[in-house]
Amino acid sequence: MKSVQELVNPKKVNLLDFDRKGLTAFFVVLGEKPFRATQLMKWIYHENVYDFDEMSNLSKSLRAYLTENCVIETPEIVVEQIATDGTIKWAMQTHCGNRIESVFIPEDDRNTLCISSQIGCALACTFCSTAQQGFNRNLATSEIIGQLFVAQNRVGKDRRITNVVMMGMGEPLLNFDNVVASVNLMMDDFAYGLSKRRVTISSSGVVPAIERLGEACDVSLAISLHAVRDELRDELVPINKKYPLKMLMDACRENAKIAPRRFITFEYVMLDGINDTLEDAKGLIKLLKTVPSKLNLIPFNPFPNSSYRCSNKETILKFKTLLNDAGIITTVRKTRGEDIDAACGQLVGKVADKSRRHLKFPNGA
Repeated sequence: MKSVQELVNPKKVNLLDFDRKGLTAFFVVLGEKPFRATQLMKWIYHENVYDFDEMSNLSKSLRAYLTENCVIETPEIVVEQIATDGTIKWAMQTHCGNRIESVFIPEDDRNTLCISSQIGCALACTFCSTAQQGFNRNLATSEIIGQLFVAQNRVGKDRRITNVVMMGMGEPLLNFDNVVASVNLMMDDFAYGLSKRRVTISSSGVVPAIERLGEACDVSLAISLHAVRDELRDELVPINKKYPLKMLMDACRENAKIAPRRFITFEYVMLDGINDTLEDAKGLIKLLKTVPSKLNLIPFNPFPNSSYRCSNKETILKFKTLLNDAGIITTVRKTRGEDIDAACGQLVGKVADKSRRHLKFPNGA
């Protein structure tokens, strides 16, 4: 997140780049009272008003200043696809011409929005389509919270978004400050007021950021695990070479102390003949026994040029049963939006790759 000093300049300031703390500091720099922050937030997030002239409890001089110097800008929906199961995928255009993807997943007891934190991804996980697109840049706070802003307006008040998962394009913890500011807004009563149990940040294992996260904000944590042996995880999730399993699990144990009654969710993609043996299941039991855990088994979702196949249903069931019998809460994620490529690992957007990964991997993984 940009500092107040960086944002108070001749360029127009996007006020969605601030959480409440940042917005309060912004108004103080302008010589305004701190409560102007909550007044403005209620207009934006509760009343859906973003014409400053309509914000009647702000002084005329302040409204004039905001009109001249500030904006409320979000990504713009350019493509909408609706799956047969009701899942909606949006491609949203950013100001730099790249596109990100967000997915709305309606269910009987909740409405979940999966949002992106980066344009592309720098981590190159071999089973993920997003990772093969390369990496352009981090999203600004306004572009992250803007996905929720746009999606809620699109689906309407009758389908209130109750859960947000940072599981779209990118590694959230490599965009730490902007992601933290965004989730602060999601949980702020003057913005969206979501429960901290209903906001989840998913990470592939950026250990220093996991250690910082507990101090910065109290949200649910999910870890993309996918292997129980370092040599295999090095291949599937290359960041493991820098932060191997022991370091990752130590960080998870420390994070779990912040909210001892809350589980850390571990995500495990099921790859036929790769990580789906009973020995792998036994390794998971050993690995997770000292962490309050829930395990989410994810059937692999195919994408062009991938060499992986999904484990068969019988294998997944045996895997799940062994873990449940060992006392680890284990579920199989229901695949949603597969017919519009909105399932886990399939989001691609439109990325002007700055990592030059397309030169290293011209045919994908």
